This record gives sequence, C-alpha cells and structure tokens, in this order.
Amino acid sequence: MASSGASKTKRNIEKKIEAKRDPITKWITRIAVLVLFIVTCRWLDTIKDRWYVFEPTKLHQLAQAAIAANPGNGPAMVEHIVANLTAEYPSSVIAINPNTSEWVFNNAGGAMGAMYIIHASITEYLIIFGTPLGTEGHSGLHTADDYFNILVGEQWAFAPGSFETEVYPAGSVHHLPRGMTKQYKMHKGCFALEYARGWIPLMLPFGFADGLTSTLDFPTLYNTAWRTGREIIRNLLIGKI
Repeated sequence: MASSGASKTKRNIEKKIEAKRDPITKWITRIAVLVLFIVTCRWLDTIKDRWYVFEPTKLHQLAQAAIAANPGNGPAMVEHIVANLTAEYPSSVIAINPNTSEWVFNNAGGAMGAMYIIHASITEYLIIFGTPLGTEGHSGLHTADDYFNILVGEQWAFAPGSFETEVYPAGSVHHLPRGMTKQYKMHKGCFALEYARGWIPLMLPFGFADGLTSTLDFPTLYNTAWRTGREIIRNLLIGKI
C-alpha cells in the first residue's frame, strides 16, 4: 500500500511538472513559427523582383504613345494600351484580361472611381482607374510601389510637411514608393494607367475596406473579388507569381 501511494504521489508530481512545461513548450513553438515566418517573408521580399514582367519605364512610354495616338479619347487610349500589351507579352508568360468592358466601381481611402483590371498577380497589378466627376482621398499605405500614369486630366498630391502641390498632368507619372502615404485629388475627367509591383494581396484590404464599412455595395465587392481572384489564378496556372 505504501508503495502504491508513493507511486501515485510520484505520478501526480510528474503531471504537475508536465502541466507547467506544456505552456512553455507551446510558447517556444509559437515563437519559433513566428520567427520562421518573418525570416521567410524577408527572404521572399529580396527575390520578388524575379517575378516582375512589366517595367515602369516601358509602361510610361506606352501610356504616352496611347495619348499621342488618341488625343483626348480615353476609351481609344485603353484599347491602344491593351492591344499593345497583348501583342508584346505572350499568354504563356503573363495573363492579360482583354475584356475592356469589365469596369467596376472602386471605393478606397475615401476616393471613388471606376477601374478595369488589365492584369493581377501576386506581385503585380495593372489597371485603368479614373472618374469623369473627380475625386480625392488617401493613397493608402502599401507593400508595393505604385506608378500612376495619367492618361487624361490631371492629378494633384501632397505629403505631410509639404506646402506645395504636386501636379501631374496627362503624360506624366506619379510614383508612390511603398510605405509612403499622400493625399491625392483627381480632377474632372481624370483617368490613369496604374501599375503596382510588390506584394499585391496585402493591398487588397485597403481596396475592400470602404465597401465593407461604408458603401456596403456587395455586388461591387463580389465583382472586384471575383475578377481579381480569377486573374491571379490565371497567372498562377502559367507560373506567373
């Protein structure tokens, strides 16, 4: 009986030690997973440029060519841009959406306009964005560099601490480096070819936030999510990250 009691006491002590050890083991595991995740993300960030297909300079030149070929004609500029992209980039390298009728409203950072998604993948997106009415808002804080090629109209912007307005007329490009924020304004009839390169999925919450918390325009949210996801998957299927 004494031996049985001692064994029971020993088991109880071992259980208490194990109970104390379990939370420590869990926290060590969680910290290790977090460190591994951070290290992996930092490594991926150093190699993400190997998946870029578009070049900002070439896209700016294409925007300028579209303006020169179709002065003042926004729809014709869009057709010019899409035709040139589909001709230059093989479908085996990058998937481009040629359906120029797929316009959808976009509310983000307090600004409202409409967009047509030309390309969307994990590391790049290319859209036409604008409004004939004019709009202004917050640029958002992004994990990608953003290049705003003005096709029609004019955009203004400013960063905190500046007393001067940045003015971007048709034919110019407004580069917003990742991690930087600005207030911007698009005047009446302003449309642009917008190119972002970086981690695109991390930009999506900014694009959906106004719809989820303000406009509650769920059909638009659905169309935006469906078309973005469709294009990302189309590109993944051909190996474009």
